[in-house]
Amino acid sequence: MADAEDVRRLALALPHVEEIDSAGFDFRVGGRGFVWSYPERRPGQPRRIRTDVAVLFVGDEAEKQALLLGEPELFFTTPGYDGLPLVMVRLPVVDRARLTELISDAWQMRQA
Repeated sequence: MADAEDVRRLALALPHVEEIDSAGFDFRVGGRGFVWSYPERRPGQPRRIRTDVAVLFVGDEAEKQALLLGEPELFFTTPGYDGLPLVMVRLPVVDRARLTELISDAWQMRQA
């Protein structure tokens, strides 16, 4: 089980990471986002920042689909993210070791 504080600790442990002021969490490297809290949008309601869900940069559509199909209990997406190399991860479901790997991979890809 992981939470927003785990995301913060892991992201800030990586070199050159900047935390952007937000209602949840938002981390960038070289000005490019690699993990942030999910801004949930529901019709007729104001946007709600979900700190129990992290949006992760995954590099490309193939990786995104592999994660979504391989572990649907952990990863999901929404139509607003169609065509973008981003997935959402349910923090209460992911273990800290896997979250470390995911955040590190996202950070590494955004440096390139």
